[in-house]
Amino acid sequence: MKTLLHNITEILLLLFLVITFIQSGLDKLTDWAGNLSWLKGHFEKTPLKNVVPLLLGVILVLEVVVGILCFIGIYQFATIGESEFAFYGAILSCIVLLMLLFGQRVAKDYDGARTIVIYLMPAIFLVYLLQS
Repeated sequence: MKTLLHNITEILLLLFLVITFIQSGLDKLTDWAGNLSWLKGHFEKTPLKNVVPLLLGVILVLEVVVGILCFIGIYQFATIGESEFAFYGAILSCIVLLMLLFGQRVAKDYDGARTIVIYLMPAIFLVYLLQS
């Protein structure tokens, strides 16, 4: 219990990332056609228009990997106080969010880009906390 409480900030941030990325990945899996259709329209006037299905697949895989790494990171923190998987999950979450931010900026969806930054801030803070 002491290990859990000692790392509670990191664990809560990891839980935030698990919820965010697993839910997003599950949404893409359960409504692939709907997501693909919306994204094709979203990127139809951009240089990314011909690679939307590939990019959606890449984002889906990365989101699931982030969720798994962060979940394992929570387990590591809670049981042995280690942060290796948490650190990798936090870094990868930042990379995925930067990829999403790039897409929103290319599509000139500035409100969407602003929303991504809201998720990016706690992820970057977690990387900062886990650096030591």
